[in-house]
Amino acid sequence: MKRRDVIVGLSCAALPFASRAEGLKTLRFVPRYGLTALDPVFSTDFVTRICGLAVYESLFATDRNLVPKPQMAAGHRIDEDGKRWTITLREELRFHDGEPVLARDCVASIKRWMTRDLLSRTLAPRLDALEAPDDRTVVFRLNKPFSGLDFALGKPLSNILPIMPARLAEAPPDKPVSELIGSGPFRFLAKEYSTGQFAAFAPFDAYRPRQESPDGTAGGRRVQIDRLEWPAIPDASTAANALMTGEVDWVQSPLPDLLPMLRAQRDVTVGQSDQHGTYAMLRLNHLQGPTANRAIRQAIMAAIDPVEVMQAVAGNEPDQFTAPVGVFVPGVPSANTKGMERLGGHKSVAEIQSMLRAAGYAGERVVALHATDDAPAHAEMQVVIARLRAVGMTVDDVATDFATTGQRMRSKEPLDKGGWSMIVFNPDGSAHLDPLVALGLRTGAAAFIGWPENQRMEDLRTAWIDSTDDSEQRRLAEEIQDEGLKEVVFIPLGRFFRPSAWRRNVTGVLPAVVPLFWNVRKT
Repeated sequence: MKRRDVIVGLSCAALPFASRAEGLKTLRFVPRYGLTALDPVFSTDFVTRICGLAVYESLFATDRNLVPKPQMAAGHRIDEDGKRWTITLREELRFHDGEPVLARDCVASIKRWMTRDLLSRTLAPRLDALEAPDDRTVVFRLNKPFSGLDFALGKPLSNILPIMPARLAEAPPDKPVSELIGSGPFRFLAKEYSTGQFAAFAPFDAYRPRQESPDGTAGGRRVQIDRLEWPAIPDASTAANALMTGEVDWVQSPLPDLLPMLRAQRDVTVGQSDQHGTYAMLRLNHLQGPTANRAIRQAIMAAIDPVEVMQAVAGNEPDQFTAPVGVFVPGVPSANTKGMERLGGHKSVAEIQSMLRAAGYAGERVVALHATDDAPAHAEMQVVIARLRAVGMTVDDVATDFATTGQRMRSKEPLDKGGWSMIVFNPDGSAHLDPLVALGLRTGAAAFIGWPENQRMEDLRTAWIDSTDDSEQRRLAEEIQDEGLKEVVFIPLGRFFRPSAWRRNVTGVLPAVVPLFWNVRKT
């Protein structure tokens, strides 16, 4: 990737967000792309989730190591051998509209969240009743213990659980909520919002933070700024130049080729706050076309060199990526090496071609959904397509924008009727910590797009969730990885990091899965 030319001499007047709040300690944050969807239950969009974590709170939150901690909860008690959870709300919780937060608001919010969150599909069959016996008490009555309940209720991964007024949560769950009313440290300024262009937030004066140090999304969420603005700057060079001149304060994800220039700036800090990084995967369609054949999927996996893919995304800096990786993000207890000899980078073109012939592949078309406006996915898919063509596969490169790709990937139709064969995903590394949260490993009715079927994978996952023995969980994680790579539920492409960059007068940036705006100061 060639270094982009940076626009010089850009004045603040040239930008759409210029001087909106002069005189205040306004933090101007440039997200990866503009905020278009507002409801973090209805949408799994990454920028939507950042917005949701600023505006809403949940009963629990997680520290930097993703260990769950009470947040809106004052505490909780587990009885009946793990089948009854009683959660008590903190006092003086209020929504942004001034109304108190009551247990019935929490129950309504949880029920709405459960209609869309994939992880809640593990909770739902274990849940007999969800009750609010009084204004400050929420009770889960389970038919089977679920030790991950506090994590599920407080995870910073999509879909987060936003506690909102019951009047909003009880609206039809198949539509986004009409207002962003939470109880979190920031209020969303709806009158200033311009879809995909600009968003603004103000501190919530009635918010009472926990009396603890902040840690990840957990602990005391103390706001240290007067105002938060999100201008959308689609061009990466323009955003980088605005950061260097001080017209913005924080750019979430500068492109890798701009990082050396930003690191050379005395007034700019380049940092990595998410220790788990981004987990890259290639998802294959298990229903339609050549990729419905497991042996062809295995040949495709053997053809793709993860190191080559990661170098296309992160350059040649070894500290910016890890490859190859298994089905869990590196460095966590579930990570292991079982079955990783099946990954690519070891076999010759002739060996891959022999695998394809043995699988019965005879030049049939495979359709690659290729989002060209998503820089990492674009780079990854270019390598994938080149490698598959090099071994003799017929690849139809459907190069479109992210939105169009997102619509088509839901199709289960044959390839000649709008279907597809493969698509790249780049979820948070923390979304593949272990079998509970690794949604890319789900199969059958719980599977995401791609629709693999493998009952043994589901049985192993259930056994892992039910186990309370660390060594047994490690053994089960190995079996899950081995089965997942044999079935080619997806192809692990590697783990990479997306550094952020902010002005040196911005301090207090917290290590977390997503950018957080409490604890941040601007001097």
